[in-house]
Amino acid sequence: MNAAVRPPLVSPQRWLSPGLFDFWAGKLNPLWTLQQPMARLLRREPAGEGASTLVLRTNRHWRGMQPGQHVTLGVELDGRILQRSYSPTLLGRRELAITVKTVDGGRVSHHLAEQAKPGTVFHIGQAFGEFSLPAHPAPLLLLAAGSGITPMRSLLRNLLQSPLRAPVDLFYWERDAGRFNFADELAAMAAGEPQLGVHLCATRGSAPALRVDQHALGALEPSALLQRQVLACGPDGFVAAARARLQGQVAGFQAEAFTPPVVSDLTGTVQLTLARSGRQLTVPRGQSLLESLEAQGIKPKHGCRMGICNTCTCTRMSGGTRHLRTGEEQGEPAHPLRICINAPTTDLVLDL
Repeated sequence: MNAAVRPPLVSPQRWLSPGLFDFWAGKLNPLWTLQQPMARLLRREPAGEGASTLVLRTNRHWRGMQPGQHVTLGVELDGRILQRSYSPTLLGRRELAITVKTVDGGRVSHHLAEQAKPGTVFHIGQAFGEFSLPAHPAPLLLLAAGSGITPMRSLLRNLLQSPLRAPVDLFYWERDAGRFNFADELAAMAAGEPQLGVHLCATRGSAPALRVDQHALGALEPSALLQRQVLACGPDGFVAAARARLQGQVAGFQAEAFTPPVVSDLTGTVQLTLARSGRQLTVPRGQSLLESLEAQGIKPKHGCRMGICNTCTCTRMSGGTRHLRTGEEQGEPAHPLRICINAPTTDLVLDL
């Protein structure tokens, strides 16, 4: 007798679109999706003046992250999904913490830090970025300002899973003492690990700390400084000052800046044409294309605003641009362009 032949299993993707599956499955559980990574807010905790930490649990489609990487969070406000990028701390296989500082006029930051309620579900992107620890144990100098502390926290938690094999010093700048995030946690880390030094530098108050370009950095001897691998994260001006301060004095320098630099030698305006709509705009030459478009009420798709997630990439059809971090100028037509870190140098046509 012939054995019964079982029909092959059919994947839901073969007969049901992801959007339709997500719609109906979401009626039962918003984290049930066919492909889309999602995250649910478990709790919101205070994290220094003007900041909150959101603890999230993801669904099975989120593939995890390495310390120092970023994710893009999709937040629904007034029927629109607005995307912002953050550097989380991994708490478990599917649990992570994102610290959000409020920004003047920032709808998303104020909503997340002050209003988001437990149970809220967000879209979450896969992790990206290459800001990471050296492959082998090495003396480290970690420099952070403002929100730049969030990837440093993630890196330190990873480092301290075992005793440190080389000295690590963290210098963390804020405007005043009330704005430090994770101050108690950082102090506890330093108390439990003799090779870790944590230095909180408030630039205002009764005894203001020197800024990074003038700071003694723990009075490290030149020979000791030469052995340090530096990781710096903060606004562009902070990163640029740290780089200038330590150029040629350290073993290596890795940095991420989360604001675009100010370009003073590009002046005047150019004509920007958006090819899909035919709309023509007058925009400044010294400002990122993303900021220029937003200033005119146009909301192009974007994520990290740092040039690392590629969400804002579009095609430069004609015209010239300058990379705001490297200074490289390009004019090759039909070339991919990240509008968050490029400014126009000539009249420009974008495939937007």
